[in-house]
Amino acid sequence: MSRQGPKKKGPVAFLFLGETLLIPHLYPIVEALAADGDVAIDLWVATSVHETLLTRWSEGLTGVRIRRVPGFRRIADAGEGQNPPLPPKIPTLLRLLPHLLRARAAVCAEQTSLWLPRLLPLRTPFVKTSHGVGSMSARDDPRRRAAAVMMVPSERERATYLERGFDPARVVATGYVKASFRQRSMTNLPFAEPRPTILYAPHWQRHRSSWWAWGADTVRRIAQDGRWNLIFAPHQRLAEGAPEVRAVMDEVRGLPNVHCDMDGFAMVDGSYTAAADLYLGDTSSQVIEFLQRPRPCVFLNAGGVEWRGDPSYAQWTCGEVVNDVGDLLPMLARAPAVHDSFAAIQARFAGDSLGDTRGSAPARAARVIRDLLDKRA
Repeated sequence: MSRQGPKKKGPVAFLFLGETLLIPHLYPIVEALAADGDVAIDLWVATSVHETLLTRWSEGLTGVRIRRVPGFRRIADAGEGQNPPLPPKIPTLLRLLPHLLRARAAVCAEQTSLWLPRLLPLRTPFVKTSHGVGSMSARDDPRRRAAAVMMVPSERERATYLERGFDPARVVATGYVKASFRQRSMTNLPFAEPRPTILYAPHWQRHRSSWWAWGADTVRRIAQDGRWNLIFAPHQRLAEGAPEVRAVMDEVRGLPNVHCDMDGFAMVDGSYTAAADLYLGDTSSQVIEFLQRPRPCVFLNAGGVEWRGDPSYAQWTCGEVVNDVGDLLPMLARAPAVHDSFAAIQARFAGDSLGDTRGSAPARAARVIRDLLDKRA
């Protein structure tokens, strides 16, 4: 499960305690930090699903070991990375605390872990890396101020934190780490015919999502129309507030032009954003990953928001916006024809949001962690 060589620094604790969607934002940093073999790295995993994936990928990485958190859950899984039920995070963190106190640094991609440095006077510095990026990111969450270092993708994103009074030395633009994630699980989509493919990815929070007002209707209209293949892959957490989403999936799952996924690793590892020809969504940051390679986009304004000029909806400048669900299919049909008028906007928006996507972001993130270890030494 691990290979131990000479270690001069660490251990550094990477916290894989949340949904599988966090893994691609953390694991490329693990690979970069392990490259020189001089840092001890502990990958703390909450379930056997996480353990199986990380064990497979980290074979051969020097100094990396997989460790089970107190309350570790064993899940029946075929090794495909289906999103598992998780142990409660706060009790898990409290039981993990004695181990984290012995770490030289802890790295996380979610806010929940930051309750520890937020509430307790810990000597172990926490490094927070972004998972996703977008105009609606919860930048004002007070837990973020507890991180010793916040790693963000771009200088534009960094500026949003400096405007809120964050210490410039503690907010570092690294580039978009997930762009370097290599372990994609799906390269060929399972459709009967090679039609243009739409990715519909509604957000999981009601106030930000198109699902509750238009979602089921949207899926049915596209599926029944027959001009497109549809990947219906909402945020993993949508079913928490909208359990009916699984019934809609069951309704259309057998159609030859529909592929549904709510728990699979392909929906979080970049497989679908890479494969789709057209993005359909609301406020999910997945669109920015999709726009690493500019392509047609259509956005659903199911809440009738007055969005123009509102920086929270900046991504809606990257495509046409549907204000009446009756206009959905005509807008999807013309999206490729009007794409030229949005392509430059998309490229600029993605570049400003994601920063460097050419593969050097994990090395920059690893350098941030190494600098922190050097300061502590």
